[in-house]
Amino acid sequence: MEKFFGLSKNNTTISKEVIAGFTTFFAMVYIIFVNPSTLESTGMPWGAVFLATIFAAAIGTLVMGLFANVPYAQAPGMGLNAFFAHVVVGGVGYGLGFSWQEALGLVFICGLINILITVTKVRKHIIIAIPKSLQNAISGGIGLFIAYVGFVNVNVVEFGVVPELSDFSQGPAILTMIGLVFMIVLLLAKVKGAILIGIVSATIIGIPMGVTSISNINFDIIAPFKDLPTTFGAAFGGIGTLFNDVSKLPLALLAIFAFSLTDTFDTIGTFIGTGRKSGIFTDNDMAAMENSTGFKTKMEKALFADAIATSLGAVIGTSNTTTYVESAAGIEAGGRTGLTSLVVGILFLSTILISPIVGIVPAAATAPALIVVGIMMASSFQDINWHELEEAIPSFFTIVVMTLAYNISYGIAFGFITFIIVKLATKKQEEIHPIVWGSAGLFLTYFILMGLYGAGIL
Repeated sequence: MEKFFGLSKNNTTISKEVIAGFTTFFAMVYIIFVNPSTLESTGMPWGAVFLATIFAAAIGTLVMGLFANVPYAQAPGMGLNAFFAHVVVGGVGYGLGFSWQEALGLVFICGLINILITVTKVRKHIIIAIPKSLQNAISGGIGLFIAYVGFVNVNVVEFGVVPELSDFSQGPAILTMIGLVFMIVLLLAKVKGAILIGIVSATIIGIPMGVTSISNINFDIIAPFKDLPTTFGAAFGGIGTLFNDVSKLPLALLAIFAFSLTDTFDTIGTFIGTGRKSGIFTDNDMAAMENSTGFKTKMEKALFADAIATSLGAVIGTSNTTTYVESAAGIEAGGRTGLTSLVVGILFLSTILISPIVGIVPAAATAPALIVVGIMMASSFQDINWHELEEAIPSFFTIVVMTLAYNISYGIAFGFITFIIVKLATKKQEEIHPIVWGSAGLFLTYFILMGLYGAGIL
């Protein structure tokens, strides 16, 4: 194990990696319950999506750990699953009107596109082309985004006319603050496994508060398997019906474009945001990527692992599988190698048997972990020269849009677009990498198309 994962070389130990794996797992395990509930609205059977979510997360994460040897976990992406259910499929009077089988077909095609742009090094060159100031903005911006997710998930921040602070009359918000204080104290005391201890402690404290529910534990593990054949392989039938109706092709291309763009830049943002700060992806790795062939660097292997997970997930029966930003929780807990991902993958598989127990961990117990990780990642802001407007303007838009729009890709989009505007205004267009030009053009095209769709023109 030492030799395979290179534990000493990466300045880590088995115990650190195991703790990191548990930390990442508990920070993202909510997806095995949230994803089926989201996709169920399309007519997909809950049990089938439940198993598809577990299998997609486990397989994608194991590939990430064993092939790329990095501590990142994968699962069907939040946001991407909502886009799948409410935009691509939709309901009466809204949405693009595809069947869920056709939507799975679109996700499968998106996965193939991601594999293609990874094999042809397009993804790699996008990362190399991102200016250092924007890399730091993406890193810190993801920190704020993660913290914001933590606050919003438990209604510490509520939405009325504008976002506002909770009045703390509800148990989840109160438990989150208790867990947050406890976790901060443990971190300041330099207690090993502080984030994981905080999650477990908050879960236990939540029982008498009525936030952690232990009343609905049910160990019926057979029922979901009866539904799985409904979704397994349905993507291929969906592709068949898509191409039998030519009138659907323009909207199908729009959906594939949106899926691929969001998936690609969410993953790139996560790798840059967490990997550079932690040293998982070093400057040497980035330099080696520029001239390497095949999949020799950790970043290249990680990008490929992420790319194949989407198509695999679609075949099993779920929306886009992507690298989870919650992996940052395990990285902050000390995870540095694929052993962390191996632990996460095994834990996901175990949820088939112990899902009722895992399911009692409330969002209020994991929200403090996300907030704490956000605090740590915000340190990247110090590497941005805020006194220089050429750096400050694109960085500001990256951070603010990423957080307030609740979307990593949109933040990167605004960062790229404003970076080009700044360089054109200062007559330094030669500093704009061709890939930044191309990426900004794709984002603008996406925004224009979505605007036309929203206006009823498409």
